[in-house]
Amino acid sequence: MGSSARKKKEKKKDFQKAKLRVGKTKAKADNFTDTSFKSKSIVVNQQSLTTSAPSNVVQFTHYLSLASTSKSDTQRKDALSYLTTQLSSQPVNESIPLPTAVILPKLLPLILDGNASVRAQLLKFLRLLPPSDIGDRVESALLYTRAGMTHLATEIRVDALAVLEWLLQVAGDDVVSCPGGWVKTLKSFMSMIGWTTSSATSKWTSASRVSFGVSRASFEKSGKTLPRQLLVLSQFLKAGLMEPEMVVQPVTSGNNFPLWDVERHMVPSRANAYAHLNLFGSSRDEDGEMYIDREDRQRVFTNDFNQMW
Repeated sequence: MGSSARKKKEKKKDFQKAKLRVGKTKAKADNFTDTSFKSKSIVVNQQSLTTSAPSNVVQFTHYLSLASTSKSDTQRKDALSYLTTQLSSQPVNESIPLPTAVILPKLLPLILDGNASVRAQLLKFLRLLPPSDIGDRVESALLYTRAGMTHLATEIRVDALAVLEWLLQVAGDDVVSCPGGWVKTLKSFMSMIGWTTSSATSKWTSASRVSFGVSRASFEKSGKTLPRQLLVLSQFLKAGLMEPEMVVQPVTSGNNFPLWDVERHMVPSRANAYAHLNLFGSSRDEDGEMYIDREDRQRVFTNDFNQMW
């Protein structure tokens, strides 16, 4: 019986509330762990702590990735702002952190970005790239530029014109001579301005400009952009049809003999000088053809586009 009474007393103890007395500490729990010790260092496996900051190339690559892949408009704009600051603060003779061939494919899709601040910041960044590196990438840049020129949003069409204007300034000859650069860009201008051909008369008619069912305010705004469209079109036609201005140097008779027209026999200054022959590529149609010679561009323009005058 004594053993049974002791067991009942122990079970009853679990349900009794401990009495607290003044001046005495509370009893510690059975699972209490003492944490009053002090450690001089904490060692974590597979952790490396360094005090040196990341290099400019690493930071540039990080922000380039943010600008091209982030879902936030603000984050894309801030990343482009950082990239612009980095390029503008570079010394004149120092190369940019990453090659232009790596930067452009990531940022060109932002020409079609829905946020106006992102597109404006992108244009500021593009103007800081080395002009000598743009010529070989004009074809891919024109793909997004033409898509922007025929976009549904008026603001994107206007900003795409600014990108095309920049391309004409830094690599005008490459713009009009790359595959599809002449005919496809002209057709994009015709679609954007609203000039179409009538099958009955075979002449150019002025259809309603690209409105795509937008509001009256947006339509009036698109009408105000017509002078801007015509200005960039004139710059494009000047680059493709007019002979570039050359500085004429006085030549003394007999000084260059027998080296006449020596510049025509030098090694070509442009990459893939025989790309217009399309020796190993897939067949192109007339729209995607390369028109390197000014005479060829004049012929195509006269046959296909000169009917509007």
